Amino acid sequence: MHKTFSSWLRIGLAAAVVVLAISAIGYSQARRAITVGESKGLPFSDGMLVGDTLYIAGQEGSDANNKLVAGGIGPETQAALDNIQKVVKAAGFELKDVVAVTVYLADIHEFGDMNKVYRSVMPDPKPTRATVQVAALVNNARIEISAIAVKGK
Repeated sequence: MHKTFSSWLRIGLAAAVVVLAISAIGYSQARRAITVGESKGLPFSDGMLVGDTLYIAGQEGSDANNKLVAGGIGPETQAALDNIQKVVKAAGFELKDVVAVTVYLADIHEFGDMNKVYRSVMPDPKPTRATVQVAALVNNARIEISAIAVKGK
């Protein structure tokens, strides 16, 4: 059957309305800030929960007093992952819900040592991950890790 231009135009407009309606549903979801422990006085949240997705801010290898842990990349990696887990739990998620991770390293030569700790902490299947070397991190940290988690249904 041959469709006229106006028929195709109506179909296209109807499809556009459906896409816009679906997009509006996503934008209308409430956002909830997740804060772990005392406010660090910094202008960002530890996490932001939007629908079933949790966006976790970069976490350094710091202790409860916001001081970097001693011992180098291994202990800092463990502390950063512990901090990620605190945000995940505060939002009602589990570490297995983490689907994507970004690791920022002050020295890419510490990749292997970071990986040993990371491998022992993150559950299988491991989330996707990007690892990059950066010129510097706040507080002279060796590592900072950010993540995204999605609540399974």
